[in-house]
Amino acid sequence: MDTEAQPTERDRSSRPCDAEEISDTAGPEGRSRSALTARAAAWVPGGRITLTVLVCLVFALLLNTFVVQPFRIPSGSMEPALRIGDRVLVNKLAYRFGAQPRRGDVVVFDGTGSFGPADYVKRVVGVGGDRVVCCDREGRLQVNGRSVDESTFLYPGDGASAVPFDVVVPAGTLFVLGDHRSSSSDSRDHLGSPGGGMVPVDDVIGRAAWVVWPAGHLTGLDGTGAYARVPAADGAHG
Repeated sequence: MDTEAQPTERDRSSRPCDAEEISDTAGPEGRSRSALTARAAAWVPGGRITLTVLVCLVFALLLNTFVVQPFRIPSGSMEPALRIGDRVLVNKLAYRFGAQPRRGDVVVFDGTGSFGPADYVKRVVGVGGDRVVCCDREGRLQVNGRSVDESTFLYPGDGASAVPFDVVVPAGTLFVLGDHRSSSSDSRDHLGSPGGGMVPVDDVIGRAAWVVWPAGHLTGLDGTGAYARVPAADGAHG
């Protein structure tokens, strides 16, 4: 369909009136905003261009602070899902307004006080109240008595863990592991440290939601269904 605007004939006598009606649609409020913008542009060195750049920078800062934040992956601890040099966008609203991290989520957290003074990216395998055990007779992770098949995201050739453990996750904390278990420093390595390797939920920056670079690795990071059949923590020891 041709969507190009077509010219129409108008009564020339109506044009001054039409022009007046169009100019009035802005109204006093619109003219006031325009005047305010003009005054601000006059005050800022560089005029409107500088003002536009400043507005864009403020918007980007607010977006980065409250909505999404980019991170660069520095190690292979989350391979194959995340590779060295990948850029990921972290959804900082994922756990706001009452939502909580779930088993299988890939999260970025501030490790100060638990892992070390840096930001880390790991997969949640246990939430508050869960009993996480490694391993069952087939070498699989157990959560609340249910064996978990992690083969869809574990690094090829890796098992659930070469280090045995049996922990109960305190309320308000998370037990996290890297997908490349043989090359990941995670909750297992801090079991004897203050906090027992648990990550406070309050220290979670957000959920790693998208790989945005390189373009060939563009993908969403949805939570895995491997933990879908894990029962709730209540009754885990029944």
